[in-house]
Formats: sequence, structure tokens, C-alpha cells
Amino acid sequence: MLMGLAVFTGLAAASLGWSGAAHAFACGVDTPCKVDGGEYRVRFPSGWDGVTPIGAIFFVHGWRGSARSEMRSKGWARMADDLNVAFVAPEGNGTWSYPGSPTQTRDEFAYFENVVKDLTTRFAVRADRLMASGFSMGGSMVWNLACYRSRLFAGFAPVAGAFWNPVPEACPSPPPILFHVHGTSDRTVPIGGRPIGGIWGQSNVAESLAVWQKEEHLPLVFPTVAPAEGIACQRQETDSALLEVCLHDGGHSVRGEWIRRAWKELSERKGW
Repeated sequence: MLMGLAVFTGLAAASLGWSGAAHAFACGVDTPCKVDGGEYRVRFPSGWDGVTPIGAIFFVHGWRGSARSEMRSKGWARMADDLNVAFVAPEGNGTWSYPGSPTQTRDEFAYFENVVKDLTTRFAVRADRLMASGFSMGGSMVWNLACYRSRLFAGFAPVAGAFWNPVPEACPSPPPILFHVHGTSDRTVPIGGRPIGGIWGQSNVAESLAVWQKEEHLPLVFPTVAPAEGIACQRQETDSALLEVCLHDGGHSVRGEWIRRAWKELSERKGW
């Protein structure tokens, strides 16, 4: 009888994909999940049963960053717990290969498609409740995902990064739900853009935003004033898109509260 109970308990734990803690998964925080083209890491909210479907926030690291370093953040762990979402850290090996970027070593769009497929197949993560966020070069990667693969995510929350030159004339994917945050004193990725190495160039963020404004027949406007504290936002909405740009008066930085806010705004828009 005891042996039968032990076998049943083991089978039940295996069927859940856990044995009382998220670290029992084959991959996650400490062990990367392998996909075609690369790998990613994922943290689940503490106490999650491994079965109840949850959403996920992707956070795309900046230049010289890594998925491992993002997993060390206690702030991201608290966010996952507070919002009851998976926190997913894609691995760019220090950089990202999007249109206009200095490095072109991987098809990032195929890579992100593989990560989304693996995540939502391997774990109980809802494919219709994913948000992509990122910082600096990671933010630029998110802008490109919103342009070329907007159907992969329900919404996008880039910080301090936009398209690189040349800015696309149009985006092949449907217009996104986009929440962008940028500092008016950012010198690493200035709002007005800047050349990189005499060959590449970060775009003017207003020109990046104009790609979707034109597609949605919206006024070509961009905010210019940031408050002394907090953020000030310009929002434009249509039936199919939401374009929001929020400014703060700081430099090149990212705050968890901006990502939390975007998730909550997205959830409200989607009726989750």
C-alpha cells in the first residue's frame, strides 16, 4: 500500500511538471531551455501549481546583457509573483540581430517564434497572454518584433530603444499595442537618435513612431515634456492599435514599475 501511494505521488508530481517547487522543471532559472537557434530562461511565480495556465512577460536584455543576469534580479522575481506571470529572459549572447543593427548573426524572428512555441508547449503558459518588453538594444528588438511579428505577442513594452536606421517604410504585421518609455536626458539612446560608428544609426523615436501613426492615419505628434517625477504619456488609439509614448526626465534606465504598468494596461485593454 505504501509503495502504491509513493508511485501515485510520483506520477502525480511528474504529470504536474513539478514536485512542490518550480525548480523541478527540466529548465528554468538556472538551466536554460534549448530551442532551435538558441536558448532562454524562465522564472515562474512562487506557489504556482504548474498546471493552471498563466501569462508571461518577456524581457529582452540590452547590449552585453544576458538571460542569466536578468534571472538574478530580485525585482523581476517580485514582479512575477505580484502579477502571477512567468518571467521569460531570451538569450541574445550580448546583442541582437535586427534590421539595421551592427550584428547580423541570427534570424531573431525565427528564434523568438521558436521560444514562444517551446514555452507554450513545454509549460502551461497561455500563447494569447504574452507581452514583450526590453531595454536599450533589447527595446529596439522589441520594436522590431512589434513591426515584423506582432502576432507573437498581445502587447509590447520597450524601454529606451526604437528602430535603427533606416526606419522601415511600413510594417508587414498588424499594428501593435505598444507602451514605450524613454528618458529625455538619455545620451546612450537619445530620443532624437544618433550615429553609431559612422555606419549605423539609432533612429529618431518620433520617426519610428510615425511608421504606425501613418498606417493608422493618426496625427504625427510626439511628446516633448517630461515631469520632474514619474512619467507623462501621450496615447493614441484606434480599433486595432494603441500607441503610447511615456517620457521621464532621467537618462538611460529601466524601472520595473514601467513594465508592471504596461502589463496592467494591456490586461485592461484585453479584458483579462
